[in-house]
Amino acid sequence: MPDAFTTRVLNVTTGSSETIVDLTRDCEAFLREAAAGRDGLLNVFVPHATAGVAIIETGAGSDDDLLTALHALLPADDRWQHHHGSPGHGRDHVLPALVPPHATLPVLGGRLELGTWQSVCLVDTNVSNTDRHVRLSFLG
Repeated sequence: MPDAFTTRVLNVTTGSSETIVDLTRDCEAFLREAAAGRDGLLNVFVPHATAGVAIIETGAGSDDDLLTALHALLPADDRWQHHHGSPGHGRDHVLPALVPPHATLPVLGGRLELGTWQSVCLVDTNVSNTDRHVRLSFLG
């Protein structure tokens, strides 16, 4: 099985505000090539200490609700031990403990097996890092 493992890195520009970026279409495009109709697993990994991957509904307010909840749980103030960067940046380093930097999802017949309203999203609260890398890996 020479194509049992395939990987690709997406470059995502998140901008200078807290954001959630829907990666579902990028994942589906990757799987059309990498999975080629096979069953397997898609791993989505963000190699950053201040970003995460969430499986949530988007477009109906849940993405904004998640950012609001994270802001309430992790306020951008001076309480954090980690002090470099923008004010409150230490909270960005706590984010991956709540929104992990990875997700592993089932792929059936070459297609991502998500629920009706689920999307694969990059969660980024770090306003100082505007460029992110997301590694997509298919094992099948």
